[in-house]
Amino acid sequence: MWSRLVAVALFVVVAVVVVAGCGETTSRLGGDAPAIGGLPDVAPMGWNSWDTFGCGVTEADVHAQADALVSTGLRDAGYRYVVIDDCWSATTRDGQGRLVADPVTFPSGMAAMGRYLHQRGLKFGIYAGAATQTCAQLLGNRAGSTGSEGHEQIDARTFAEWGVDYLKYDCCATDADHDRQLTAFTAMRDALRSVSRPIVYNINPNSGITDGAVPGAMYDWGGVATMTRLSNNVIASWQTGAGPAGQQGVVDEIDAAAPLTDRVQPGAFLDPDALVVGAGNLTPAMGRTQMAMWAMLAAPLIASCDLTTMSPDTLRTLRSAAVIALDQDADVRAGRPVDDNPEIWQRGLRHGVAVSLTNRDSHPRTMAVRLSDLDLPESTTFTDAWSGRAVPTTDGWVSVLVAAHDTVLLTAG
Repeated sequence: MWSRLVAVALFVVVAVVVVAGCGETTSRLGGDAPAIGGLPDVAPMGWNSWDTFGCGVTEADVHAQADALVSTGLRDAGYRYVVIDDCWSATTRDGQGRLVADPVTFPSGMAAMGRYLHQRGLKFGIYAGAATQTCAQLLGNRAGSTGSEGHEQIDARTFAEWGVDYLKYDCCATDADHDRQLTAFTAMRDALRSVSRPIVYNINPNSGITDGAVPGAMYDWGGVATMTRLSNNVIASWQTGAGPAGQQGVVDEIDAAAPLTDRVQPGAFLDPDALVVGAGNLTPAMGRTQMAMWAMLAAPLIASCDLTTMSPDTLRTLRSAAVIALDQDADVRAGRPVDDNPEIWQRGLRHGVAVSLTNRDSHPRTMAVRLSDLDLPESTTFTDAWSGRAVPTTDGWVSVLVAAHDTVLLTAG
């Protein structure tokens, strides 16, 4: 479990947020330059193993999901990173201090995995722990202490030799205050900068957080990492109400991101965790809301369902060309609520604007927004991103019927 941040740090950050007001952030850690150079300006897209396979992931599982990315058209839609989460490694390092693959679950090794993915036009993502243990090891779900603390340089070189393109880096420790986290995450950033290939750097300062402290939200890590998790884990739920230290639903993640949108810029993204579209009891409408709002945040789109068994509706949502285009728009900035209304957001685009209307109620309802509140002329015409149909405006308003827990996503320009 993550330890609590020290009380002084918590007080200082809360004070800054209160004084600055909604939407403003603390100073950016790590400097103004991108944490890792040579990467695309827009957020990565792909698939992560954890929600489907957890600690039981195998080489065969990853091959099957990678093949499904290709056969379903998701790779060609932009989903290219295949991220193997915790539990892929052996429980000890080799004689040279290097990480090695579990010989039972990944018998071909990780260099072979990199080749398998690259041969299919995909990119290779891997997990490591920023402390002495990975999260699974700390929680007792896996033996060993193979975290990267003190091994950052050799691990970064190993990852580069394997052809790794993406590192998911959790810092699970019982004594990880802010200073230790900053030191650990910066050490791996510097190690990644020193290798010969650009590697997306995704950090999670919130693993096992206690006392409601959420370091991913309290600090702007944009100069330290490419992507920063802003909360605890998201699950296939509309809303949990568990607070920032608990498991998060789709709405919880949206609300957590709302005051932090100024942090998003080319090469630096808020990470509201993986897409749970098609997982658990999440309805198709809820899945569309998650997909739409992650796009409004210009956030990473990392699917987590079993791609070999997903429904046609799930595939349709994940593969929506218009929504993906919004997420990947060249004007890399996040949207924000209109007049502090959490159900209506607006995002500027390179050539136009996007507006989302989310119905948080459990029954359909008509939702409307005045064009003047969007700083748009009355002559504006919209297109529904999901259906491609034109949406007219009347007397300076745009009005749409929105199903329960669904999101209508409109674009103009």
